[in-house]
Order: sequence, then structure tokens, then C-alpha cells
Amino acid sequence: MKSMNKTILITGANSGLGKEAARQLAGLQETERIFLGCRNEAKAIAAKADLERETGRSIFEIVLMDVSSVESVRSAVTGMNQPVDALIMNAGGMGGKAPGQLTSDGVTQMFAANVLGHVALLEEMLKAGKLNQVAVFAGSEATRGVKKMGMKRPTLDTGSVEELATVIDGSFFGGKLDPMQAYGYIKYVGTLWMSAMARKHPHLKFITMSPGNTSGTAVMDDLPFLMRGIFKKIMIPYIMPMMGIVHSVEKGAHRYVTAITDPQLKSGVFYGSRPNALTGPVMDQSTIFPQLNDQRIQDNAEAAIHQFVR
Repeated sequence: MKSMNKTILITGANSGLGKEAARQLAGLQETERIFLGCRNEAKAIAAKADLERETGRSIFEIVLMDVSSVESVRSAVTGMNQPVDALIMNAGGMGGKAPGQLTSDGVTQMFAANVLGHVALLEEMLKAGKLNQVAVFAGSEATRGVKKMGMKRPTLDTGSVEELATVIDGSFFGGKLDPMQAYGYIKYVGTLWMSAMARKHPHLKFITMSPGNTSGTAVMDDLPFLMRGIFKKIMIPYIMPMMGIVHSVEKGAHRYVTAITDPQLKSGVFYGSRPNALTGPVMDQSTIFPQLNDQRIQDNAEAAIHQFVR
């Protein structure tokens, strides 16, 4: 029997995976309300209109929030007038034009957009009693390495709180942050945090789900000009399909839907593609990268993050 999620909040819901997940969830009979977590009001209004037209349902409500800002997400939670059954933390990306630049919280732009704001969002919702059943964090196969894309598996010397904090503030990467490599480390820290949360809150489900390598999203827009051109003009439309390592936004978003509806998925687990793949069926990624199950590093990741959540 599948979980009943009558109300769902999705971050980054005005386009790409978030918007498509909202569309698919609106097609489920049990869905009564979908909150579109968006940073830009004009884009949110346009997305809401599109979704209502495509689904024939008036169940969408806009929640303005910028997940790169702790203050913004806390304000959004305060303004929520009801709890939700499911939270899909989809927003993220490569951190804009300056991914290594520090925010006012002392973390890189990339970490803020992918992890820190979601930490504040989820924990504020828990504190306020505004999450009933399941939270999903958008993971990435970059966390366990992607050889076909030249993304090495994150490697830590000690996995200490201090070392993980250097990933968060960018000093781990020295003077130059390579967005493609840093992305895997940052998603790794977020994944470890989710596993720690699962042990702290056993009455809820905390799942990290990679949408896989998905075409039609804006993630690559944040890459440097030359790299962005290579990926968007050559790799994604031509090379990756030939290699079988890219799938549609519909398939990527369906992974999120599965994450909140499939009772067989276990709390605290990171689900993603099979080894050497970025599409297709999902599996427990700790069978590929056992260090994901290290509870010491999970707890250290949570402690490191909370050095920056003020």
C-alpha cells in the first residue's frame, strides 16, 4: 500500500524537475494541495497558471522562499498556515555565476542553494509541527562518483566535523572551486545530514533521491560559459543520449514521486542509479559507496552544518 500524501511542498517548483513533479503529483487522486516553493514571484505565478491549465486542477498555492537564504525559508515556514504530508527539497544547482562566493552565513553559494536553506526549512518545519510524513532531498550520483562525466568520488581524510566544515565554507577546495567536483562533495554532505536526521526522527521518513542525469533543467546554466556551452550544446543533446546517461525531466521527476509514495523505500537511505549509470532503476547507493552508512560521519556532517545555521 502506498503512502497517502494529500499535501506536498516542493522547492524550486517554477520550472524543470520541481514543476514536473508538481504536475505528476496533481495527477494522483489523493493529492489535495501542492505548495510551489519559488524564489521569483512572477515565475511562480506563470508556473501556477501553466500547471492549472495542464492538469485541470486548482490545487496549487505559491510559497515564496529563496532556499539560499536561511532567513527567507524561516519566514516562509512561519507564513505556512497548515502542515504538509511531504516535502520535496528539489531546489539547488551549481551555485550561480560565483559558486564559491560566501554568503552572509559563511557558506559557499553552491552549498547555500543546495543544502543550508533546506536544512533550515526542514528543521523549522519539524519544530513547528508542519511536516507529517516524509522529506525528500535531491541527491546526485556525483556523491558516489561518475566516471563517465569525470566526477571523482568525494574523498575525505578524517570525516571530522572540522574537515566537513571546510567543504561547507569552500576552503576544502583551496583557492579555486571546480563546480563539477564541488557539487559531489556538497551533495554528499547533504546526504549524510539526511541519514542523521532519519535516526533522530524515526517516526518520519527521510529519503535522499537522485533524479538522475536529466535533460531540460536549468542546472547547467550556472556553469562557466565554456563548460556550459559544451554540456548544453554537445554533451546533453548528442553525446549523453548515445552513452545512455541522460533521461527526460518526466523520468527524473517521477523518481521524486516514487520517493514519497513507495513504502518499500527505507528512511535514511540514498537512492540513485546503478553503478556506472545515471538513469534507469534506482538502488541503495551505500552498496556502491559504503561510507554513506558511517554514522560517525553522518553525525559529523550534521554538526558541521549547524556551525553555520544561526
